[in-house]
Amino acid sequence: MSNSVNRKQQTQKLVLGAILTAIVVILQLMGSFIRFGPFAISLVLIPIVIGAATCGYKIGAWLGFVFAMVVLLSGDASAFLTIDILGTIITVLLKGTLCGLAAGLTYKLFEKHNRYLAVISAAVVCPIVNTGIFLLGCQIFFMSTITEWGLAAGFNSAAQYMFLGLAGGNFLFELAINIILSPVILRVINYKKNK
Repeated sequence: MSNSVNRKQQTQKLVLGAILTAIVVILQLMGSFIRFGPFAISLVLIPIVIGAATCGYKIGAWLGFVFAMVVLLSGDASAFLTIDILGTIITVLLKGTLCGLAAGLTYKLFEKHNRYLAVISAAVVCPIVNTGIFLLGCQIFFMSTITEWGLAAGFNSAAQYMFLGLAGGNFLFELAINIILSPVILRVINYKKNK
């Protein structure tokens, strides 16, 4: 009996993982059309957090990898690809995959104590890792170009441009929307699952 239940749970996780994979692709492809002032809004981290919480850190890492692949294949990283192809691929793949992995591991760490705290923590960690690795990649692979872009945009320094021009508004929006929507969506999924 427990073998049957375990297989059913594994099948449910795989199906949910597949559905979330499709949602990640759609949200990333549609994200460039949703704007918040000058920033393209990315809602793609929400299904990554949900997948990491409901299906585990491996599915979280997979969803982050899919997100990264869509970024690379859709042209969203084209400005960086023209500067350093390998640096762009490394940065994009690492930031996507590791944000999903970190969200899953964070959820797992806190789940035993409080599932609500676990999903909030995962929702915070995911955009921090995503943006942090992006900024680290900018520092390692693109600093001279970032400096030029920052000066051309009227910023006093490359660091100011990186934090305020490239990542700031988008990061804050992603963080806020993740903290608000991830727990709500997870609660709905768990409610439906327990019915």
